[in-house]
Amino acid sequence: MAGTPPSPGLSVVVAGASGFLGTHLVAALRERGHGVTALVRREPDGPGQSRWDPDAGTLDRDLVGAADVVVNLAGSPTAGNPHSKKWARELERSRVTTTSLLAEVVAGAARGGATRTFLAGNGISYYGDHGDAVLTEASDTRGHSTLTKVARAWEAAASPAADAGARVCVLRTSPVMDHRSPPLKQLRLLFKAGLGGRIGNGRQYMPMSSLRDWVAAAVHLAEHPDASGPFNICLPHAPINAEFTRELAAQLGRKALLPAPGPLVKVGAGRMGPELLGSVNVRPEALLATGFTFADPDVAATLRTALNPPD
Repeated sequence: MAGTPPSPGLSVVVAGASGFLGTHLVAALRERGHGVTALVRREPDGPGQSRWDPDAGTLDRDLVGAADVVVNLAGSPTAGNPHSKKWARELERSRVTTTSLLAEVVAGAARGGATRTFLAGNGISYYGDHGDAVLTEASDTRGHSTLTKVARAWEAAASPAADAGARVCVLRTSPVMDHRSPPLKQLRLLFKAGLGGRIGNGRQYMPMSSLRDWVAAAVHLAEHPDASGPFNICLPHAPINAEFTRELAAQLGRKALLPAPGPLVKVGAGRMGPELLGSVNVRPEALLATGFTFADPDVAATLRTALNPPD
């Protein structure tokens, strides 16, 4: 197994480093002088990698236990067949398995007296449909949609690390907008073809963030020793779907003339229907309280950056 040589700053281990968010997070951490080791499921082909097999429960425990910060972004893709029970089971299993293993190792280090940080990936779907109610990290979770149930189990899997005294930050991530990845990648093509429109009545709140704000928030939490608990990574004020639709169409120079009726969405989207039609009017209260500042604070700025990324 290969590891990362010591470097100034924090030593960080990242699971899910090859994913879209993970790739950008690793690059940002290294740019800031932190030493990063990526956990990979194959033989390492260079420095800064270490093999693990979360299904078998195997990894370099000494490496992970000695890291200042452990980040878990691993899990099967959210994009898939929403009508498939197998897809839904794997969505939860892959996230709980990886989080449980890493939380166990971090907990062991913390019980030994070491100061450790665990950034545990999660989703804003934790809250479920709350209508127009304003939500913060203190709000409850309700409903039984697929992603809400996954988020609950996912978050619970990180609790052993917190119980052992580690600093745990749960990253309740909203959809990250960037034209190179879902969901904006598909929406951009749809709207450019003149087939875009609001979903249902368009009044449901849909939290989101730009890629650069998500990466900046994750780095900020890794470096902020007093931060712990759940953190919503989303715009300070979530737009409703109709507002998002108008803004995306305007920035693409198109008209949004083809709304998707709610009943059709429920049938076509299967288990993802509640995510598209549900309303999550959430605020990043805990994140803002740490002094974090958004580069893209509203839907217009988020879409401008997402469609024309600075990198």
